[in-house]
Amino acid sequence: MEARLASYPLREDFPRFIAVEGPVGVGKTTLARRLAGTFNYDVLLEEPPRENPFLERFYRHPRQVALATQLHFLFQRATQLQTLRQNDMFEQVRVSDFCMEKDRLFAEMYLDAHELELYDRAWSMQTRDLPKPELVIYLQAPVDVLKERIRERGIEAERLIGNGYLKRLNEAYARFFHYYQDSPLLIVNAAEIDLVHNEQDYHQLVEEILTCRKGRHYFNPKPSDL
Repeated sequence: MEARLASYPLREDFPRFIAVEGPVGVGKTTLARRLAGTFNYDVLLEEPPRENPFLERFYRHPRQVALATQLHFLFQRATQLQTLRQNDMFEQVRVSDFCMEKDRLFAEMYLDAHELELYDRAWSMQTRDLPKPELVIYLQAPVDVLKERIRERGIEAERLIGNGYLKRLNEAYARFFHYYQDSPLLIVNAAEIDLVHNEQDYHQLVEEILTCRKGRHYFNPKPSDL
């Protein structure tokens, strides 16, 4: 049974905009949906992978379509946040399954110097004055765990993802969040917990989120036997 808001009274300074981040397969969208239900927040989800027409080709030949793939994601995510800002909807509270500031880490992985310069120009224009999350939750898991979770969810475009890509992606996320200072940050070891089916695991994380304020926090939960 889903946790109810009444079970988790929120302090006055509790974040009104929470972003969940991490590599593909780690469980960002699932956690964002659950937190939105628990805290009675709206949920803001990026488009499904199938909506990016370049993504499957990117997994086959990343260098050939890397720029097009990243620009599509940039425009799509920025448009979502711009629309919300224009409608003053950030007066509401919400949880998203992406953090706009991390988009560049993908660009750095595959774009050459000239492509990266073009991407950065587009980034600067698209992200000007966008709202920033008041808490970022960064989910971590090793390659073997990500690979198994990707296999279980069975998304067609992701069937070509290899261990090499996941290793590079994990390293890029670790570098990015090592230096990240734009928002309070909760780093969660999600390797051995089940935030989908195990209520005790999920409630452990919720309790930790409720204590987060300024700065950087680390959470290494103990997997339950339930």
